[in-house]
Amino acid sequence: MALALDFEVRPAEIDETPKDGESPGDYVTRLAREKAETVTQTGETVIAADTTVVLDGEILGKPSDRAHSHRMISKLIGRWHEVLTGVAVCSQPANGSRVIASDLARTQVEFAEMSADEIAWYVESGEGDDKAGAYGIQGLGALFVTGIEGNYGNVMGLPAPLLLRLCRDVGVDLLSRAQDQ
Repeated sequence: MALALDFEVRPAEIDETPKDGESPGDYVTRLAREKAETVTQTGETVIAADTTVVLDGEILGKPSDRAHSHRMISKLIGRWHEVLTGVAVCSQPANGSRVIASDLARTQVEFAEMSADEIAWYVESGEGDDKAGAYGIQGLGALFVTGIEGNYGNVMGLPAPLLLRLCRDVGVDLLSRAQDQ
């Protein structure tokens, strides 16, 4: 069984700078809402999300380069951190008004202790170059994750239970799109 969604990727051009005093959770939820609102057109439903890693209240977004990745991974080793994903679903039926629902998923992740060689090896793999916190749990990064509390999908991509609830909230029946494969 799989969801049969006909979709296109449509990047939203928005300012992703955190606002003064904005909490990490409010930040990713705001970005998800702004992305959805920016690209939604009449007759469609848009799913937008934004994910970040938070350690001691500090947002660890996507690294700017490999040295930045190295610094991020070095901060995470041997510690728990939080992965936050803001999700927004915006629907604008052809015969109705726009409706949007959004919320936040939180997952705790624990990183293993890593040697300097392991950190260098992982950073040089390039896997974390475009990922919040400079790692991907769905790939090589899984070698260094020793604990997880919460929704795995939130760390790897999209928190599906939250997506289902938000679709319901805007009147979109996601379950009707399930098909035998």
